[in-house]
Amino acid sequence: MDIFYDSTTCLVVLIYWLIIVNITYCILIKRRSIPSSMSWLLTIYIIPFIGISIWFFFGEFYLEKRHKRIAKKIWSISNQYLNQLKSCKYIFQIKNSEVATSLFQLCKHRQGMSGIKNNKITLLTDNKKTISILIRDIYLARKNIEMVFYIWKPGGLADDVARALINSAKRGIRCRLMLDSAGSLDFFRSPWVKKMKKSGIQIVEALKVNLVRMFLHRLDLRQHRKIILIDNYISYSGSMNLVDPNLFKKSSGINQWIDLMTRIEGPIATTIGMIYSCDWEIETGCKILPKLPNKEMLKNTSNHNSSVQVIASGPGFPKNVIHQALLTAIYSSRNELIMTTPYLVPSDDLLHAICTAAQRGVKVSIIIPLYHDSILVKWASRVFFSELLEAGVKIYQFKNGLLHSKSILVDRQLSLIGTVNLDMRSLWLNFEITLVIDDNNFSKKLSLVQTEYMSNSELLDKKNWSNRSYWKKILEKIFYFLSPLL
Repeated sequence: MDIFYDSTTCLVVLIYWLIIVNITYCILIKRRSIPSSMSWLLTIYIIPFIGISIWFFFGEFYLEKRHKRIAKKIWSISNQYLNQLKSCKYIFQIKNSEVATSLFQLCKHRQGMSGIKNNKITLLTDNKKTISILIRDIYLARKNIEMVFYIWKPGGLADDVARALINSAKRGIRCRLMLDSAGSLDFFRSPWVKKMKKSGIQIVEALKVNLVRMFLHRLDLRQHRKIILIDNYISYSGSMNLVDPNLFKKSSGINQWIDLMTRIEGPIATTIGMIYSCDWEIETGCKILPKLPNKEMLKNTSNHNSSVQVIASGPGFPKNVIHQALLTAIYSSRNELIMTTPYLVPSDDLLHAICTAAQRGVKVSIIIPLYHDSILVKWASRVFFSELLEAGVKIYQFKNGLLHSKSILVDRQLSLIGTVNLDMRSLWLNFEITLVIDDNNFSKKLSLVQTEYMSNSELLDKKNWSNRSYWKKILEKIFYFLSPLL
């Protein structure tokens, strides 16, 4: 019996260390940032069994084999489509503003396409009004409606959108709805799924979460895009989930979430439609590439000079392009840089770029929420305050709700709006989308919104911050250790 126990113990220890060695190899072989690699190694070695479990659920970066196979296939098809799209030379912007040139060149090199012109862009800042306009567009749709959201929470205005979609589907409009499995869990448990499918709406549960799949792909790899496409001409994107602002997370006591959305009429819908098509095909295997834009599409928008690039990230999309775009935008700033983000856990490169911008004389302001829906992110964000304040960055803490907007304004000319948070998951992991807009008129509107955010914020005082209690500093250091894993 003793021999059996000894043999079993030796076998368990051997298997354990083989797993440790394998994970260590996986961490070291991939070109991760040094802080991220060190955090993972320390987690695995200091908290042995728990650390290994965390690694298997959140550490390894992979999609299911089927998704990988489809992703590889669709990009060869998408490249063919992209070449056809390039033949529509009348939609492409030849020249950009000085501050936007570097970023648009980066996007062209990484994604194979120049910025698209002749887009009429509306900035939407009120979620209720945004949903009201969306419902109107749904009822006026003539051909197709496609949507993807991270969160669809039934109730209130969200139900009004559902009814509008059902009505459109019944009158022959092709409707497709793709929702993240984890973020929209309440929706998939609601009667709306059956009602919508019965009316003819195609519904896809993206990146399904269940006991079997949790061993096949990362649980925190999420479909975080927010996209609406109508008739391959109208497109929406931004930070808003499909929820009623009066009902969503009301019990948290934080007040309403504050979002930014863009409504665009014009040929940029084709590019966004290509991204949606890729996501749809990864989940279903079905190709739904949009029709190429024609000159008729430009009649109503020919007087609008907005040049727009769409940056998509996620498995199968150009690697690190979002991160590169943010760095390029920051380094392009000469006079003013304003950033709004609900989660401030930047990479070392982004932190260095922001601090450097302030130190070379750029007026840098970061607007974040005073109240958070995540304790982890709240404390992890605080770790970076001292370095930012020391560099001369102004940090505003928005106090009238949870500021969920994700925006960057460079020199009041170049704007970035989308779904990307300044944290590791958005930068390296999730399916995200960012619109890069080179338009002085649009930037003026965004500047007014950001100024309003600042007026409803508390400016963090450098002296008061340095005098915060000792236990808070210790807690921040603990979360700093975890920040590369967030």
